[in-house]
Amino acid sequence: MPLAITYGYSRDHREDLKQWMLALATTHDGDIPIFLRPLDGNSSDKDHLSAAVKAVMAQLREQLPEEQEQRVAVFDSGGYSEANMKSYNDAKIWWSSRVPETSTAAKKALEDVDEQWQPLSDGSGEYVVRTMELPQGKERWVVVRTHAQVQASKEQMEHQVKKTQQEWEKRLWHLSKQAFACENDAQQAWNQAMKGKPSWLMATFTVKEQGQYQQRGRPKKETTPDQTVWYLVPKLEVDQHEVMLLARKKAAFIVATNILDEQRLAHEQVIWTYKEQGGVERGFRFLKDALFLASSVFVKKPERVMALSFVMVLCLLVYRLAEHLLRRQLVATEQTLPNQVNKQTNRPTMRWIFQCFEGIDLLHIRIGSRWQSQILGLPAFHRQVLRLLGPAYSQFYFSLPKLRNVGVT
Repeated sequence: MPLAITYGYSRDHREDLKQWMLALATTHDGDIPIFLRPLDGNSSDKDHLSAAVKAVMAQLREQLPEEQEQRVAVFDSGGYSEANMKSYNDAKIWWSSRVPETSTAAKKALEDVDEQWQPLSDGSGEYVVRTMELPQGKERWVVVRTHAQVQASKEQMEHQVKKTQQEWEKRLWHLSKQAFACENDAQQAWNQAMKGKPSWLMATFTVKEQGQYQQRGRPKKETTPDQTVWYLVPKLEVDQHEVMLLARKKAAFIVATNILDEQRLAHEQVIWTYKEQGGVERGFRFLKDALFLASSVFVKKPERVMALSFVMVLCLLVYRLAEHLLRRQLVATEQTLPNQVNKQTNRPTMRWIFQCFEGIDLLHIRIGSRWQSQILGLPAFHRQVLRLLGPAYSQFYFSLPKLRNVGVT
């Protein structure tokens, strides 16, 4: 079917532009792209991600024996649904995914987590494991809560509490200025005003009775009021314990897998495997980077857009392979390279390496009827990188022909 370049949900907030989408799969080691499929601009993640996962797994089963490696499809909450998970289980595809917090089962799981939390081995947080019986089959859910997420959620809650408290103080101030004919009216007005109040905001009130006189000036002590009205005297407090509980609850998320055997995939491995699926997002950042000059496309035919998609992912493939090779060689030889802030690292990006090689010049010198070629601006850093990459790369810099004949015309 032809590719539909049309309007759809834009993650770049450019709803005024037509778009197309890419289904991209990368490897766990090195973020190397192994699969791409152009999709319509209004495609649904839940609908098309399932087909892409099945296509990737089918190709891997055809080309590589199953016993060579454990294949686990990892994706974000956009691909999690009852229908998708059931189709993966039926196709015998191992998967790991984040569970959307909007689902009923996830809300209940986060509400009912009162078991003993287990600390992560690196001390970054804690987790709880639950086995879920769901319509699509049995799943292992790992509820995760990191200290960094708790701190970020706490700061977010503090900002929300301050803003909401000011809004409610203003609302209750206006309510306190209203006069009511009886206490029952005041109570009803208070109950109506409390609708929508956050659970962490504690609001109480007392009723103040006040007489009113029609005669001007200060009334005498013996004078009976012409009428009596009641005013609300509200008091607002923040339940800090409830705020902290909500912050910790918001910081938690759920990673699910259909691999129930802990010996095959440990609880913490479920978490780390999911977190490392960011390689796909890094691939999209590369493709949509302004320096790549492909964030905007000026071709109309769907065939050309599909061809351009292939060229873009092919560039990503070359970039990732070079980066993976360099990082692997650095680890194997126990070497490091300076990064942008001159700190030693064994995980440099190829973007930084490319920038370092921008100052290399090729000089051609003519000596009679012959030419001599020299590389200029190749210090020790560049030579180290070339040696790490191997002969396939270094030959272009170290094996230049020094002399060559030039025909005379």
